[in-house]
Amino acid sequence: MRFDDGAVIVGGGYSGTMIAAELARRGIACTIVDGSGREGRGTAYSTDEPAHLLNVIAAKMGAWADKPEHFAESVEREYEPEAFVPRRRYGEYISNILNEARATGLVKLVASSARSAERSGTGWTVTLADGSRVQAQALVLAQGNQPSAPPPLARGLPPELFVNDPWSEAGRKAIVRGAASGGDVLLIGTGLTMIDMVLSLDEARLRGRITALSRRGLIPRAHAEHGISPVTLDEVPRGSLKRLWRWLLKRGAAVGWRAAVDSLRPHSHAIWRELDEAQQRRFLRHVRPWWDAHRHRIAPEVAGRIKRLVQLGQLEVVAGRVTDMWTDGQQLDVAIRRRGQKQATDQRFALAVNCTGPLGSISASPDPLLKSLFEAGLAKPDALDLGLQVDEGSRVAGSERAWALGPLTKGRFWEITAVPDIRGQVTQVAYDIAEELKP
Repeated sequence: MRFDDGAVIVGGGYSGTMIAAELARRGIACTIVDGSGREGRGTAYSTDEPAHLLNVIAAKMGAWADKPEHFAESVEREYEPEAFVPRRRYGEYISNILNEARATGLVKLVASSARSAERSGTGWTVTLADGSRVQAQALVLAQGNQPSAPPPLARGLPPELFVNDPWSEAGRKAIVRGAASGGDVLLIGTGLTMIDMVLSLDEARLRGRITALSRRGLIPRAHAEHGISPVTLDEVPRGSLKRLWRWLLKRGAAVGWRAAVDSLRPHSHAIWRELDEAQQRRFLRHVRPWWDAHRHRIAPEVAGRIKRLVQLGQLEVVAGRVTDMWTDGQQLDVAIRRRGQKQATDQRFALAVNCTGPLGSISASPDPLLKSLFEAGLAKPDALDLGLQVDEGSRVAGSERAWALGPLTKGRFWEITAVPDIRGQVTQVAYDIAEELKP
């Protein structure tokens, strides 16, 4: 069978755009399949709100692995290299890279969703929503984070009162309406999505109060100036979560927690790989909330704004959980049991928003293409059900000439959601594809 393209890439966000651009650099034709309308931006960089900033300084956000300063150079007339730039500006930057790749004639974009994928001889056939097909020698899965599932207690609630996907167009409109209603808003989850929603509500001049709720009530810490204290991999305890955690606490006391956490970043994949499955599960269950709050930090100006809203009494961060939700059709009543209390108390809200972050179980993904691969045995969830089972080269287990990128490989690498991590993976996969497709 003769294939027109070297690769078909499912997903056109950062990962999909950059693998296409890297393949074009190598003279390999490819087709990006993306029906989200966010091609070149993805969910993270599709926001138009200037208050939504990058969580990493411009100097470290270059999209190319061999040019980490590329983004800072592209915005140097507007921002300093140490600035936390609005995410919409980064979306424009990635969109420009996509447009440049398409201008070579080697990258095509199909604005449709992928419904299934199957092997065709030595290559792949991807069937689209309209029944048409794209054939290529290789398949790259770059769908990014999967949207979260609604909490069981929220099922059946009207979308005007409960927003499950705050990044959808309907979700954004509901948030604006909620802010204008004058009522209070409940944010379920206190991670990075919560930070964005607080900023959105504040920008929309919310007149009510915001309650942000999670089991532990931990929120992302702020970036701040700190010294650099690198360590070698041999200095870090490996294979034992307890010893690693004790080492991190001790080192944090000596050099500061930011420096201690950042010193592990170059070694995160190796450290994760040497924990057995039981210890990885223990990390996810007990350590992850603290790690996420300290590892995935926010811009100082954003942290200052959050602090101000807390001081004004407009934002309350609560440790606890929702025990029930119901509605009279006009507003939402929620029973919240705060940590340390035996009884739940009822509160009334104009709107509740799911801010728990990406889907935590890949086997529960509604993505039809992933479902088709699972059913055909051409892909399978990793042991932790975080993403797909892949090897060290990001090749999908159970298939030939198939690769996965970014959050879909989280079970294998763990720290693989930020641009500085993914760009190296993209370069490696592009090289691997080029080698695989050599005549």
